[in-house]
Amino acid sequence: MLPILAAFLAFITIGGVGWVLVSGEDTSAQAVKRAKSIGAARAESASKRAAVVNTPEARRKQIMLQLQEVDRRDRKARMTMSAKLKQADLSISLRTFIIISVVLGLVGALVAFVLGLNPLLSLGIGVVMGLGLPRWIVGMKGKKRMKKFSLAFADAVDILVRGIKTGLPVHDCFKIIARESPQPLAAEFQLLVEGLGVGLTLSEALDKMFERMPVPELKFFAIVIAIQQKSGGNLAEALGNLTTVLRSRRMMGEKIKAMSSEAIASAGIIGSLPPVVMILVLLSSPAYMMLLFTDMRGQVMLLGAGIWMSCGIFMMKRMISFKF
Repeated sequence: MLPILAAFLAFITIGGVGWVLVSGEDTSAQAVKRAKSIGAARAESASKRAAVVNTPEARRKQIMLQLQEVDRRDRKARMTMSAKLKQADLSISLRTFIIISVVLGLVGALVAFVLGLNPLLSLGIGVVMGLGLPRWIVGMKGKKRMKKFSLAFADAVDILVRGIKTGLPVHDCFKIIARESPQPLAAEFQLLVEGLGVGLTLSEALDKMFERMPVPELKFFAIVIAIQQKSGGNLAEALGNLTTVLRSRRMMGEKIKAMSSEAIASAGIIGSLPPVVMILVLLSSPAYMMLLFTDMRGQVMLLGAGIWMSCGIFMMKRMISFKF
């Protein structure tokens, strides 16, 4: 009985070993088939994703995201103090501007402290004189300069259109604009001509001009020039259409300004009432109002009133500012 049982066990063992050895090829073949099926599924999913990306809506969305990113980066670059100094056409460096701001802040704080004001209030005056006043002056000067540029830019494009129609090269038209246009348009186009003269391309020169003068009209002009250089076509006709758009845009801006003039006047009256009333009471009853300047509690009240008035004026300015 034992030899039969031993033979049976040996048969089972040999059969099991043989089955393992023979089925190894099947297992590897199955693994290869499984890998191929997984690769095919991945390729199919990748092709589906590529097909989805290649749809017009997906491409439009991707282009829109890229344009938003470029605009965000350009806006961040234009908000630096160095860029604002260029926009205001100030020849001082950033280091000189910082030194002037620090000196103004120290002088304002020292004068307020000598006049007997609270040290905390003197420090606040110094911060306003050092940080707020110089930046406000530079910002106002830059906005005024950009407004003058925008008002005269459509006429400059008209000069360019007429020059192209008469057969003049674009570079000569730029020279005419730099010679005949009012400031600051003439100075900017003179820098454009000089940049083209030293080897810059027209797109690069316009980009540098946009850094100095970040107005939408110039951006539209640069886009029209770039499209015409890539696709060709009648440049005079494209620029003529651009002048029509620029003048329509200006008319829309004037219409918005006229419609919002009542709100602007109301905001100005409401914002000026508290300081005007305070000055009138100070002139009529100085002893009644001087407690606000001599007493610690009055100074704290003045500081709080100034903060709340600033918040209110800022909110009213945001409400009456219209972008178009």
